[in-house]
Amino acid sequence: MTTLTDLDLQGKRVLIRVDFNVPLSTGDDGARVVDDDTRIRAAIPTIQHVLSQGATAILVSHLGRPKGEVNPEFSKRPVGRHLSLLTGHPVVIAPAVVGDDVQEIVRSVGAGEILLLENVRFEAGETKNDPHLAQQLAAMADVYVNDAFGTAHRAHASTEGVAHLIAEKAPGFLMQRELDTLGKLITDPDKPFVAIVGGAKVSDKIGIISQLLNKADHLLIGGAMAYTFLRAQGLTTGTSLVEENRIDLARQLLDEAGDRIHLPSDHTCAAAFDNDASSTVTQGSIPEGLMGLDIGPQTLATYADVIAEAKTIVWNGPMGVFEMSSFAKGTHGIAEAVVAATDNGAFSVVGGGDSVAAIVGAGMADRVSHVSTGGGAMLELLEGKELPGVKALKA
Repeated sequence: MTTLTDLDLQGKRVLIRVDFNVPLSTGDDGARVVDDDTRIRAAIPTIQHVLSQGATAILVSHLGRPKGEVNPEFSKRPVGRHLSLLTGHPVVIAPAVVGDDVQEIVRSVGAGEILLLENVRFEAGETKNDPHLAQQLAAMADVYVNDAFGTAHRAHASTEGVAHLIAEKAPGFLMQRELDTLGKLITDPDKPFVAIVGGAKVSDKIGIISQLLNKADHLLIGGAMAYTFLRAQGLTTGTSLVEENRIDLARQLLDEAGDRIHLPSDHTCAAAFDNDASSTVTQGSIPEGLMGLDIGPQTLATYADVIAEAKTIVWNGPMGVFEMSSFAKGTHGIAEAVVAATDNGAFSVVGGGDSVAAIVGAGMADRVSHVSTGGGAMLELLEGKELPGVKALKA
């Protein structure tokens, strides 16, 4: 696959698919402002490279879910203003995604300038991968760059359709770093390889668990999905969330994995899904009337010991209801264990919205080897699937 630095960009118009799907809020003056600019900052190296090569950067991204209709709440204008502050470059903000007026603006911007198109999901054809919308986007540019790893698993007009219509194309620096980093987990992880998988449902993580069982030496299970596995072992789980229709599958995975799958031995429980509910720690089975909301201290200590021996670590999914402070100790403890192992030379990757939120909230994001920008894309890549947005760059 061609890389960004392979391309001759001088004097060309470069359409860059970025992921500027960032949270916005209303400021004191009534204007919409960016709350978290992490994703914007992540795209800046690619944008700056394009500008430094004497090219025009035309940026396209979605924001929220406007469902194919123009909605001022999801306008990219606040993002454009913020991007200008971060880059020190003026940013021309198009009033729409495509159309005659936009084409006129495209013709007017020159080398070294940035044009930000309006929210691509204002166009109903975006999520349908409409060929006409892809053609309109392709007509704007000489080169296509996809730097939006978080949407690479979606076959949309701006991520997949347009890539087939522009001969010169490459992943951006962010996309390339994600592919290189996650590729190492798939092809050549240093051993011992420890995978930490949490979250609510086994059904959401079947693919990654099955794939990791082919690679990982240890698979540490947490979150509500653990209770489905525990039921498969014949333990009672009180009122904890259990996928009844996945118990047989969980039993099959346990049989395949042998002693490589680790399950919680104790649980922080409460009678209600409430941060103020009185909590208690139970061993083994969970009594009737209680629900498991976090791994217990014994489990955390056991998991931390396994993580401490790891040379490669991947973490996707929280250990409990970490949004509630009363049930966040397990997730925060895992974050600390991953950081400690990284400090001792382990290669660590954290991905998935909740895991990333946990490690960012703990102020430890800069102390792991890599924080992935794509939850769903990361899962599909680790499952062994080829991402449509990446495959199209090779065509």
